[in-house]
Amino acid sequence: MTEPEAVDRWAGGAAYVDGAFCPIVEAKISVLDMGLTRSDCTYDVVSVWDGRFFRLDAHLDRFLNSVEQLRLDIGRSRDDLEALLHECVSRAGLRNAYVSMTCTRGRPAPGSRDLRTCSNTFYCFAVPYVWVSSEEQQAVGASMWISNIPRIPPESVDPSVKNYHWLDMDMAQLDAYDHDAQLVVLRDMGGAITEGPGYNVFAFVDGRWVTPVRGTLQGVTRRTLIELCAESGHPAEQGRLTAEDLLRADEVLACTTAGGVMPVAQINGAPVGQGGVGARTADLRSRYWQRHVDPAWSTPVRYTRS
Repeated sequence: MTEPEAVDRWAGGAAYVDGAFCPIVEAKISVLDMGLTRSDCTYDVVSVWDGRFFRLDAHLDRFLNSVEQLRLDIGRSRDDLEALLHECVSRAGLRNAYVSMTCTRGRPAPGSRDLRTCSNTFYCFAVPYVWVSSEEQQAVGASMWISNIPRIPPESVDPSVKNYHWLDMDMAQLDAYDHDAQLVVLRDMGGAITEGPGYNVFAFVDGRWVTPVRGTLQGVTRRTLIELCAESGHPAEQGRLTAEDLLRADEVLACTTAGGVMPVAQINGAPVGQGGVGARTADLRSRYWQRHVDPAWSTPVRYTRS
């Protein structure tokens, strides 16, 4: 049996950095790493719920594709990566977890800024599950602000490669807080809705669900919602969504690994539809969490600690 002191040491989460496991509070990377100095990195996050990874293969696919697109190298096989994620969750003893994996450009050779001299850095960690919108907030619906700050153009930074270029989204989020809103969504230079900080947006407008197709991350939760919309009898269209569409929509939701389906009850101070959580959104939210125990959609964590 593991000693109580050892359990407490890992209670906040577990990380794998520099080829070794450590408690999350001890995890560190170099201040010279270009993941820190330039946001030159990619990452992905998969959830664990009730001891099961949700759509782990889809997250691994996206992460490894992003690594390839940025010409990075995690230095290990896909099977090894998967094993490390399992071990992080197991060492922390978490049943519900937020599990992140990152590959950075790393440090260049001393005295050089030549990217070709960098030795890439890989790390991953598991911490207790993170909620963008809390369960209490989801029960009544969150408030959302439509920001006037434009999203970084996809021609500059490809949003399909998950990244930490978030200054536009962070400043928009601070503006949302100033307007008493919990969530925020940004538009592109043409005025079309793109995404929020780490989440996609859906609106039920003119009798169908619509989610932005351009300038947004192709989220795994977004993909799941598109599949669940079709299953529910209200197929989702991937297309152009405007601020006016959001303001006149019958229902609006945001979705992400860190929180699942997040109902939106208010936008720019005005109620969405009749206000509160719409029936279609509630149905999708229920379907989404039911899938977390479905073996076709989830993978049991390989717990090894006693």
